[in-house]
Amino acid sequence: MTSTQEAAGTGTELTARELESALLQRIILPRPADPTSVRSLYLDEGTATSLKSAAPTAERPGTVNEEEDEFVLHLTTAGGRRAEVLSRTSVRVPEHTETSFAAYFNAFPASYWRRWSVLDTVHLRLRLRGAGRVDVYRSTARGVPIHVHGEAVSGETAVDVPVGLRPFEDGGWIWFDLSSGSEPLDLVDGGWFADRPAPGRAAVTVGMPTFNRPSDCVATLRALGEDPLVRDVLTAVVIPDQGTSKVRDQAGFDEAAALLGDRLRIIDQPNLGGSGGYSRIMYEALEHTDCEHVLFMDDDVVLEPDSVLRALAFARFARSPMLVGGQMLSLQARSHLHVMGEVVDRHTFFWQMAPNTEDDHDFAVDSLRETLWMHRRVDVDYNAWWMCLIPRVVAEQVGQPLPLFIKWDDCEYGLRAGAHGFPTATVPGVAIWHMSFVEKDDSSDWQAYFHARNRLVAAALHGPDDPRALLLDSLKRTLRHLFLLEYSAIALHQMAMRDFLSGPKALFGSLPTALGEVRALRTRYPDGTVHPSARDLPEPPIGALAAQLWPEPPQGKVAQVKALAGALRHQLRPTAPGAAERPQRNVPAEHGTWFLLSRLDGATVSTSDGTGVTFRRRDREEFWRLLRTSLSLHRQVQRSWPALRRRYQEGMGELISREAWEAQVFSRYR
Repeated sequence: MTSTQEAAGTGTELTARELESALLQRIILPRPADPTSVRSLYLDEGTATSLKSAAPTAERPGTVNEEEDEFVLHLTTAGGRRAEVLSRTSVRVPEHTETSFAAYFNAFPASYWRRWSVLDTVHLRLRLRGAGRVDVYRSTARGVPIHVHGEAVSGETAVDVPVGLRPFEDGGWIWFDLSSGSEPLDLVDGGWFADRPAPGRAAVTVGMPTFNRPSDCVATLRALGEDPLVRDVLTAVVIPDQGTSKVRDQAGFDEAAALLGDRLRIIDQPNLGGSGGYSRIMYEALEHTDCEHVLFMDDDVVLEPDSVLRALAFARFARSPMLVGGQMLSLQARSHLHVMGEVVDRHTFFWQMAPNTEDDHDFAVDSLRETLWMHRRVDVDYNAWWMCLIPRVVAEQVGQPLPLFIKWDDCEYGLRAGAHGFPTATVPGVAIWHMSFVEKDDSSDWQAYFHARNRLVAAALHGPDDPRALLLDSLKRTLRHLFLLEYSAIALHQMAMRDFLSGPKALFGSLPTALGEVRALRTRYPDGTVHPSARDLPEPPIGALAAQLWPEPPQGKVAQVKALAGALRHQLRPTAPGAAERPQRNVPAEHGTWFLLSRLDGATVSTSDGTGVTFRRRDREEFWRLLRTSLSLHRQVQRSWPALRRRYQEGMGELISREAWEAQVFSRYR
């Protein structure tokens, strides 16, 4: 391990242009306007816990917890001082202070590069000013830290530490710590580099469909244009504007557009959903630019601009063409990570978190080094299109997104690409902030139709030969919605199954019309209307508040069977007088469970985001009618499954061709 000063004259140095091309990941710092908790994504300034691998020393003060078999490393600070952020790429470590870069955006996810890239070695290159010490660590897949390199520095110093990727087969990260002595130590800039320039061209088209989110869209355009390194790799920025509140009319648009110049292309078209917007982006990129990659992003995001560079670097150094997905951080709680990655259960054919991972992780509470499960590499089936990079060669061979409006288009595309030999990697440190799904339940609102129909379409294309597990899961969800008095969701599911049974030819035609039909059907049911507040409806009877006990979930199979039997018995009884006009209880969203609502005849239930309530009313005849119809439709799908699979697979070529999208959709909206 040597500094660049010591390595001078070896003939292995890269030129400035090559260094830029070899950049894998810059060291970056939070913006001045970021909330305090966001620092935890860039810096670890507290303690770090690992499996016991060393005893405390004067250089590494800490304590050992024998019961938990943990070594707790205490980062030292004098008088509570913390690092001072000087710019987006530079930071000052005050005297007698230690700061670690073992954080989400600055640690290097080595196992992902080991698995997917052509690289055998990466280089940590830092420019430092002042006196102190640099220590480089790596972790194992179990989260055990291992000291790799350490050196004292003083004055103006350039440090170059190569680290081999061989030990990272199953997991592990690399990071570094800076510690100062009697004077501050400045990190002028730094990053993780390859030992060679990246193959191919740095040329990406960024696309972002938008629907009535003009301020968010303008902020993202500004973020793309303000950073010179990001701006230099853009061939085009394509915005299908599908709303009535136009991006061009938003304050700040002219300034953001000026940064991008003629690379910015805004296309006005009706609301064709996410798939219609993303398909337009891919079409424009392939037909009208020479880009090497297409980057999809949502419009309701806050962009970390370096994520564009990191995704592009990962794709360029990949062993073979592949999709590179960005992770989702919570826009409401900025230090929270949504999930590490997602897979599809091939039996029930439903998406879920990748095995051995957790959701909604808060780095402000548990740092990367404390989160041992996060050191294992996570493999995925697909990446959602809040941020996903698709190589041009993949788009040309795999085709356009399916015309599904929303839901399952990104998942289906990832599965389709995988079937063509193009895998997906969801890469830590490549991320955007997106509105969290924690306070959403789109499975029961108007989106329930698209969840149900598109799941069946994707399963017909990529799912099991035997659909029984999928249909059993679907029936369980049907019964749950019925007990929750969400009759509109069941009506939408039935509409979805009928449309699925009709075959693939109607998908293009329904793209601009399905949403209106869905909304119209939903309004026929009481639970399809959201009221501003429970106070706008009659109050529950006197004494109802005294009975506001919230039942615990039934535990074990016996208790669950009893609760289910009781819920079904209640559906046989006549509705209590007056329950359709006056709710029996006001139920908070967190207590709106099937084992409570199945006992009631009328209740207001708060929406997941807390902005309103639905007044749900039990209807005995409607319950049993909906259940009988759902059972019949599930039987039809099961009987017709082999023929349906053939129809959808044979019709897929038409659905994903550029020519079909142009003829049936885009030519109408020039």
